[in-house]
Amino acid sequence: MPIRKSYTTARRSPPAKPRAVVKPRAVTGSPKPGAIDDAVAAGFYRDLVWNLRNGVLAVTRDGRIAVMNEVAYRILALPPRTTDIGRPFTQVLKDQPDVSRIVAGAFELSHLPNRAELRLKSTGKVIGYTLSQVRDNRGRITGATLFFKDLTRVEQLEERERLRDRLAALGEMAAAIAHEVKNPLAGIEVMAGVLKRQLPDSEDAQSILRDIIKEAKMANAIVLEVLDFVRPIRLQVERVSLADVVRDAISMAESHISRGQVQVQVSMPEDLAPLQGDPHQLRQLFTNLLTNAFEALGGTGLVQIATKQLPAEEEPSAGAETAVPMIQIEVTDNGPGIPADVMERIFSPFFTTKPQGSGLGLAIVRKIVDAHDGRIDVSARPEGGTRFRVTVPVVGSHQLFR
Repeated sequence: MPIRKSYTTARRSPPAKPRAVVKPRAVTGSPKPGAIDDAVAAGFYRDLVWNLRNGVLAVTRDGRIAVMNEVAYRILALPPRTTDIGRPFTQVLKDQPDVSRIVAGAFELSHLPNRAELRLKSTGKVIGYTLSQVRDNRGRITGATLFFKDLTRVEQLEERERLRDRLAALGEMAAAIAHEVKNPLAGIEVMAGVLKRQLPDSEDAQSILRDIIKEAKMANAIVLEVLDFVRPIRLQVERVSLADVVRDAISMAESHISRGQVQVQVSMPEDLAPLQGDPHQLRQLFTNLLTNAFEALGGTGLVQIATKQLPAEEEPSAGAETAVPMIQIEVTDNGPGIPADVMERIFSPFFTTKPQGSGLGLAIVRKIVDAHDGRIDVSARPEGGTRFRVTVPVVGSHQLFR
């Protein structure tokens, strides 16, 4: 019992000697096996991991789940199951192959990633993660741990700031140009109308003048759209019924483009909470999404609008003291879909694949979503077509663009 003997001697010595004996023991070496367990209740470690605000995923050397806390399940959009403990992580993470690949790399890579980022393909979320190895007191690798956090909100706020800076510079230029262009366009339209009335018997002249008036109106509409895009959004917030917004958006989209034989299916819970938002801006948001869907389908196909309420996110929204429930609206179609190289630029201002498009429809959609403190993602459906997912808080801070 050499340790006990040393401790007894220290207690009987003058006051300075115990400090000289105890201090090196606190600084040098690692704790004896079981020493920490004797001082701390075993349940403390379980509670510690379970209450962390980051996702924690630990696997043993043979590839089995040892620890997976509730935050990890939520970020990865997996159902929590106590039976996952002891199962191969490849089975538990089969719906998140990218995460599974990262965990597998813990036993293969010489330099493990620290503070790296990954966008989950299944949900569009961005996570920041750190991967580390677990070693025993002999230095042997016994497992690996993945610590990660949902950075989607952080990325969204950074993108908003970049967008606001771009809009400030673009707005001054666009406003000046638009005002200069509007007057000539109005003059062209008026003069073409006068000529049209003066040449009622010339069919060729009537056809040309109709085209002139049509093109002038189209150019004027683009100018107005540019002005709407660069103008800061001033939300008129009130309690909004999402069912009313979607119903009005369907009618407005039909007035913009012929719906043809396209079917629209709406799935919305009757007890869905009302939003605190701007009804006019929300109608424009879904009108633009539905208009795009009708154009992609070309007169035949199916558009589905599905809505559900999500639990409060683990992190409060910007400017909010507590987390609030979210409402998720998905607008999907079974059309030809969007190419991968186009999907990355789809929300960029003035980017369009249409011959006569302005490239501002989806840029305005994103701006409205941002103003409501929400987020929007786009993805390709496995069965074909496109899915737009809009997620907005029931009550947002609405501080952006004010």
